[in-house]
Amino acid sequence: MDLLSQLTASFADAFHTESTASEPLLICSPGRVNLIGEHTDYNEGFVLPAAIDKAIYLAVSPRTDNELHFVAYDLNKSFQGSLNDLSPTHTWADYLLGVVAQFILAGQQISGFNCLFTGTIPMGSGLSSSAALENGVGFALNEMFQLGLDRITMLKLSQRAENEFVGAKVGIMDMFASMMGRADHVIKLDCRSLEYAYAPLQMDGISIVLCDSRVKHSLVSSEYNTRRAECEAGVRFLKAFYPEVNSLRDVTMTMLDTHLKHTQPLIYRRCAYVVQENQRLLDGVAALETGNISAFGQLMYGSHEGLSQWYEVSCPELDILVEIARQHPGVLGARMMGGGFGGCTINLVQEDHLDDFRQLIIKQYKAQTGKDTYLHVCKIQNGTNLVSKSVSR
Repeated sequence: MDLLSQLTASFADAFHTESTASEPLLICSPGRVNLIGEHTDYNEGFVLPAAIDKAIYLAVSPRTDNELHFVAYDLNKSFQGSLNDLSPTHTWADYLLGVVAQFILAGQQISGFNCLFTGTIPMGSGLSSSAALENGVGFALNEMFQLGLDRITMLKLSQRAENEFVGAKVGIMDMFASMMGRADHVIKLDCRSLEYAYAPLQMDGISIVLCDSRVKHSLVSSEYNTRRAECEAGVRFLKAFYPEVNSLRDVTMTMLDTHLKHTQPLIYRRCAYVVQENQRLLDGVAALETGNISAFGQLMYGSHEGLSQWYEVSCPELDILVEIARQHPGVLGARMMGGGFGGCTINLVQEDHLDDFRQLIIKQYKAQTGKDTYLHVCKIQNGTNLVSKSVSR
């Protein structure tokens, strides 16, 4: 039985005795990768994400009452609540409840509903399963109750749900990529204005491969806050000389070299990484528009060096994965992806080298770290979408 048939059958088994108004809608809401542009989002810079073929799948149907009944199929857990009492539970259910709460706060008229969801996004891989789930719930509400919301409005409600209900101060990139993705394209997103454009990703004969370091150091949250504070400190310092500077988006290397390089070397390195990463991204988009994947790959290596040496959010395991990839002739580019201190590297690998790349990375990573790595091969796909109204059992 394929995944969608299993989803429909599981939904029917879970809710066959309950109050439903119609057959379920089936929603596919993808995870995302970010090809280049890391830690630039909260500095009002650029990011270059894409939706991928690892996704959350939801079966959703409106109820005839105000009850909320959710089933997390992969966790084998369920939740029952009501529109009349929307408060955080500090469990997985908050990712759904938060979206419901934001829709109501926005004045949208909805009733209760049943939802069962499953997924193909690897757990703990940093591919933004929470954003995919939130977008899927919001998309379903819009479809079920014919609210007429556009995608930008829906993804902003998803972000607000995670910021204000779940309590995670995430940026806009994850929700944007999941909702707005386009097959065979990446999204050049301006995190200041939310202006965006699609750039072609001509990946004929090339695969996106994620190599999971299988480590997650406890530094990630505290150091994330520290990096934000260091960037903000640089902006405050420069603003005294350049009143027009409101974020690192407004800063040039000349400004940094003149005022920070010799007086505050640590702040200089942090800010310089962000300024250089924004430029790498713009150069990368230009390379993609001319079909020069090799040039783009070299910029990915530059991004990793900046993240490791200048921004210092990498770790030995991620550095080892990138160095192994760099030595393989079938790899065009590689870098760490995400907040850092663990998680995955993202690699552009020629498809006829996939098997030997897999063997090399597994063998060498084990030899150098004593740890296993898992590889996930991804394709770029469209954003959150309606699969169908139902699939017969």
